[in-house]
Amino acid sequence: MAPIADPLPTYYIPHGGGPWPFMPERAATLGSLTAFLRGLLAGTATAPRAIVVVSGHWEEPVPTVSARSDYSMFYDYYGFPEHTYALQYPAPGSPEVAGEVTAALAAAGFASGTEHERGYDHGVFVPFMLVAPEAQIPIVPLSLVSGLEPARHIAMGRALAPLRRDNILIVGSGMSFHNLRALYGGADVLARSSRFDTWLNDAVTGDPASRDARLAEWAAAPEARFAHPREEHLLPLMVAAGAAEGDRGRRVYRDDIMGAATSGFRFG
Repeated sequence: MAPIADPLPTYYIPHGGGPWPFMPERAATLGSLTAFLRGLLAGTATAPRAIVVVSGHWEEPVPTVSARSDYSMFYDYYGFPEHTYALQYPAPGSPEVAGEVTAALAAAGFASGTEHERGYDHGVFVPFMLVAPEAQIPIVPLSLVSGLEPARHIAMGRALAPLRRDNILIVGSGMSFHNLRALYGGADVLARSSRFDTWLNDAVTGDPASRDARLAEWAAAPEARFAHPREEHLLPLMVAAGAAEGDRGRRVYRDDIMGAATSGFRFG
């Protein structure tokens, strides 16, 4: 396939909490996130031939790509209304694109794995039911790597950068603030999360030449471990930033979700 004239952008999106768009009481308070996700593909010049999604809900010892051609749902959330366990998102997979992901990782020196059984987790199917509701664009999930080393995930994203020229969209799906204990009873959540969010925005939107180094040291940022006691929901950002190469980042979403400052970013 001939490369496209302009590489597709990469994104880091907040996927919200559980099956929130399908619970009226939650969806009503997250209208801005609904609008952002529904408009995401309007920012691409051409419809992607596939979307590689790195979710904060999947970790493996090595980068692992899912090569299913069709998908079941993996309802990896608990305590929600019964109807949310019947949600379906029938977007196909793409074993062909999964092979391209594996080849790109190998070319950069990454050992990787392939799996054929895991369904779409809620970091994939919940936001993409809004992003691409027609469910016609193939979705190819890619795991995080156990140990959660930020530099490794930036390098992993850098290995995927050539796929952008082959009309493949790379999306990291997580949350820029993910401290559930604080959300359900902490004090000063908005003020403390805003301090981290300000740092994150400066790091992402600043000079691309220093971005990787700043993101790799994210744990030294103000309120970093308050925002992310465990960083699995932040690491998809590292993959998106790495895949951006030298493209500048910009914040394309900002709101307070459940009282915490939350952002989404685009590169390119």
